[in-house]
Amino acid sequence: MRSLLLALTLASFSCGTLLAQQAPPVSTEDAPKAVPLAPAPVSIPDDGVRVAVLGYHDFSNTLKETEMRINTTKFRAQMQAIKDQGLTVVSMADFTAWRKGEKELAPKSVLITIDDGWLSVYTDAYPILKEFGYPFTVYLYTKYVDVGGKSMTLAMIREMQKNGMTLGNHSKSHHFPTTVKSQKRKGTKSYEQYLEQEMNQSKVFLEKTFSQKINSYCYPGGYSTDEMFVAGKKYGYENLFTVLPGKIKRSSDGNTLPRYIILGTYDKIFVTATEFRDASAVAAAGLANAPKQIVPYPVLPEPGAVVNTRMPLISADLSTVADIKPETLLMKVAGFGDVPAVWDETSKHYTWQINRRLRSDSCQVSITWKTKDDKTITTPLRWTFIIDKEAAYQPSAD
Repeated sequence: MRSLLLALTLASFSCGTLLAQQAPPVSTEDAPKAVPLAPAPVSIPDDGVRVAVLGYHDFSNTLKETEMRINTTKFRAQMQAIKDQGLTVVSMADFTAWRKGEKELAPKSVLITIDDGWLSVYTDAYPILKEFGYPFTVYLYTKYVDVGGKSMTLAMIREMQKNGMTLGNHSKSHHFPTTVKSQKRKGTKSYEQYLEQEMNQSKVFLEKTFSQKINSYCYPGGYSTDEMFVAGKKYGYENLFTVLPGKIKRSSDGNTLPRYIILGTYDKIFVTATEFRDASAVAAAGLANAPKQIVPYPVLPEPGAVVNTRMPLISADLSTVADIKPETLLMKVAGFGDVPAVWDETSKHYTWQINRRLRSDSCQVSITWKTKDDKTITTPLRWTFIIDKEAAYQPSAD
């Protein structure tokens, strides 16, 4: 959990420089509201596959490691770890086809991305990725393409294209959140023109310069707005990535796909990103080996169900219970104790919305009550469900 919090804290770093403002948490008024861009069609079932997207920036074997610069030897060790763990590295094309339901992926897959276009991508990371045969995606912002210094040349980028590299767009100017907010305050028309430059003109440049269709975008600093979601759809992006950690499943929101930003100064994030906890395996090790849960009344989540949120709604349908005394109803939830569940006299449902994220692999719920003659029921309503923590760690999941 510490790795997740640290990644969120450092999400506003980019190109080795601390942004003037952090990307705001999703609870603020500036946070984007989910507007589905290109999630997999509802008819496509969850196939259990989870994809971890790794986000890198700069590499060096001689310079000191920073949040955005990783030691090249360490990077190679991480690529070896992916191989040793039997994880499958997928291309952006296969990832996109999988989300559309057009292709199957290995249950535990990894997508490698590198932001900005530092020279070290070519000199340090590329030889290692080529050695392992791993496909990867480089997100360029067009003001940093072939401009000398520590930027890659056109020839370098084109060579990598021939050897497993796909391009994605990282805007025109790599704008700061403060710049975006300032542009937005100028009004709708002005802001639309600004996004057309940052998200479309840059895309047109990359497609023309490198003869490749660009269908993915990563938000500079991870900061996004509702208008960017609309622009993303307008300009043909199928995958838009954040800097928020989490595994991706088929139904993940295409506007806010999570990525693990791999920091040079905190190795735990890579470890977390490449750990795949299979919810079905959790069930097999625990609840699946236990006697089948039988409850006399309908409940949600259902007994033994696997849920993909750590803040589910818990509910019991007690409409068939005779002579219930509502004021005696009591719900207990593991990790919370007694909770303030609400009784609906019309529907006869007793519900509670979990308000703090569940941390365990499973959760037990019990409900007791008395009848109108003050007799306590002899057998409480009790059941357990499972949390798919890989899905639950996505921003959109809870």
